[in-house]
Amino acid sequence: MAMNTSKITVSRGTFNVRDRGNKDGFPVVMIHGWPESSYCWEGVTQYLDPAWRVIAPDLRGLGDSERTMDVKAYQKVELAKDILEVLDAMNIKDFFLVGHDWGGIVAQELAFLAPDRVKKFVILNIPILTNLKGAEEVAKAMIAIRYFPYWYQYFQMQPILPELMIKGNEKAWVSFFFGQKGKDGIIPKEAIAEYIRCYSIENTPATAASLYRAMPLDTQHWATLIGKRFTMPSLYIYGNEDTVIIPANIMHLEDCFDSIEVVQVQASHFLQEEKPQEVAEAMNRFFK
Repeated sequence: MAMNTSKITVSRGTFNVRDRGNKDGFPVVMIHGWPESSYCWEGVTQYLDPAWRVIAPDLRGLGDSERTMDVKAYQKVELAKDILEVLDAMNIKDFFLVGHDWGGIVAQELAFLAPDRVKKFVILNIPILTNLKGAEEVAKAMIAIRYFPYWYQYFQMQPILPELMIKGNEKAWVSFFFGQKGKDGIIPKEAIAEYIRCYSIENTPATAASLYRAMPLDTQHWATLIGKRFTMPSLYIYGNEDTVIIPANIMHLEDCFDSIEVVQVQASHFLQEEKPQEVAEAMNRFFK
């Protein structure tokens, strides 16, 4: 059964939020990445223990949340503040936190902003901000292949080009990133259709690109986080067929967490859509 959706307006803007609706359940806040929306958690939610109340907001600039044109609003710490304000408006104090892709970076920022509120933490296929040794290992591997897997990030950092070249071509652009598993239907076709719909909303090529254009501002902030540790119990679920987030990304995690467990799933980057039951079962075990 699909989650309920509603718009929540707070001082920072208007955000679309999916909610499982079982208000007596302990909250599990799930943050999606690019080029998806909160819809990406629908499959996982079907297999999650009904004791958990899933709350999944659309990030600013994606899904059905507002399109803000100021690049500064897409600093990941600012996106984390968006989520916190939405949770405050929903009277959610303590919660479990899950983040995938850019949502995993936003989730890390949120966990540093409100460590006492995040009782358990799950990360899926994204670098850990404070993992310097892991980043060095990644750099060695990427230099060898000239950072080719990152091409789409550099493209979106360019001025004007994404706006000119993606508009009108949203289906081809979005579908490309789900690869053969999208073509084969392993990733649900209705999910990809939903992301294409959202990417076709006016100004989305610009606002989605702002996630990447904000990175110079992000890196200044991330430098201030070095040495900080995640104190809450944490789980990294790794789709080990990913070509962008590679095995080096999950090396040296013990330097960053007081308590970290790693579970590998045979899947590529969008593991929660390829293997929703396996991902949900890992979360169920961890949350209990």
